[in-house]
Amino acid sequence: MAGIKRALISVSDKTGVVEMAKGLEALGAEILSTGGTAKALREAGVKVTDVAAYTGSPEILDGRVKTLHPKIHGGLLGRRSVPAHVAQMEQHGIGPIDVVVVNLYPFEATIAKPNCPFEEAIENIDIGGPSMLRSAAKNHDDVLVVVDPADYQRVLEAAKAGTASHALRRELAMKVFQHTARYDSLIAGYLEKQVQGETKFPQILSLQFERAEILRYGENPHQQGAFYRELHSAEPSVSRGKILHGKAMSYNNFLDANSALELAKEYDEIAVAIIKHNNPCGVALGATPVEAYVKARETDPVSAFGGVIAFNRSVDLAAAKEITSTFVEVVVAPGFAEDALAELKRKKDLRLLDVGPLTKVKQEGFDLKKLVGGLIVQDRDLGMLADLKTLQVPTQRKPTDEEYAACAFAWKVCKHVKSNAIIYAKPGQTVGIGAGQMSRVDSVKLAVMKAQMPVKACVMASDAFFPFRDGLDAAAQAGITAVIQPGGSIRDAEIIKAADEQGLAMIMTAMRHFRH
Repeated sequence: MAGIKRALISVSDKTGVVEMAKGLEALGAEILSTGGTAKALREAGVKVTDVAAYTGSPEILDGRVKTLHPKIHGGLLGRRSVPAHVAQMEQHGIGPIDVVVVNLYPFEATIAKPNCPFEEAIENIDIGGPSMLRSAAKNHDDVLVVVDPADYQRVLEAAKAGTASHALRRELAMKVFQHTARYDSLIAGYLEKQVQGETKFPQILSLQFERAEILRYGENPHQQGAFYRELHSAEPSVSRGKILHGKAMSYNNFLDANSALELAKEYDEIAVAIIKHNNPCGVALGATPVEAYVKARETDPVSAFGGVIAFNRSVDLAAAKEITSTFVEVVVAPGFAEDALAELKRKKDLRLLDVGPLTKVKQEGFDLKKLVGGLIVQDRDLGMLADLKTLQVPTQRKPTDEEYAACAFAWKVCKHVKSNAIIYAKPGQTVGIGAGQMSRVDSVKLAVMKAQMPVKACVMASDAFFPFRDGLDAAAQAGITAVIQPGGSIRDAEIIKAADEQGLAMIMTAMRHFRH
């Protein structure tokens, strides 16, 4: 590549910019800059030419116009391989600009501030920056354009070696347009809220995810797959986790690990969730992680074989030894003790995913499901019941304290089971799980069939109301003593009568937890 004669640097995020400027200066480049960037570079000993001095036009309108000038955009857009462009640039005294280092006004950070004034948000909409980036990216064969500080070092190295390839230039240009597209979508979304009020669902839904890895395949070997990470999500999650050991995560591993962790996160107590084919096959609380794991596994040891386990506490050595006593695909946890990690690593293929410290606060957002040619979008299901004793109990018999505790535990599990969902549980431990059946009574019967421990004296949780009394009757025959369900059926009176006939206590939540 030809030598770098001129570089334009104007950044809001000044991370690494001094080193970048010094590196370009060492290559013989004249440094053009503006405002705070020029000041910071001068203070660091970099010789800087103000853009206003270079163009001969002062900054005007409180700095709103400073780089929107033919000497800037002509220097960026002029094609060095086109003689007519070169001649016109010389005719108008326009020098080529070979490198552009620009990042934009912090619009996202500005609107994230509590009670951000509208006027402040508007002033943080960058105009000149995106214009320069787009000009440089369009002409990337001739201009190295850098929007991400993470790219400074490799761009400098390529420039020093004279090896800024077309592939590198094209990649940098791609990153520019990804960046400006996201920037524009943030602005459009913000303004739409000002026009339409605090709607959660924008007219145009723009999603921004970065590819984290290519997967071996998708749900099945004939499908290709990839994992994308949401930009700027702060909630502890599988997507933000760090793989400490084992084979690469598969498409299905990610699905199951996410389901397991989100269920384990429901509890303040030490909890373990075991997932198989994206449904819980065992959930339990315990005084220690190993106790919770053993109790969860007791629900359905056959299904737990080859499952995905999530802990909501760090995994200690005792839990690790219990895990390695059988076959497990993935262990997800907010940390692993050093000796536990050594024990688990004896299983060379066991995937260990550390998601970091868990927080009680869950980030609101969208739950998206892809249709052919469209999306359906809803809030995440973050519905919680703080105190079951404040809920309606329409039956003659009221739940005992033990039944309330078992119902509270089972209701949280129910939220994470495919509909129609039925959970049999005692305090802190699932006993039987019926998932994904087309009729509720079949889920009731399936949960009894799957139970490896006695159902008698358990409670039952149902994710939605009972359309007929047959499901309740079947559960009563199995020996349950109490039920928690949303209510709302046109046959609620019939269901309540059935409960009274069987001597059951019933809690109605008025909250449904379908999970399709």
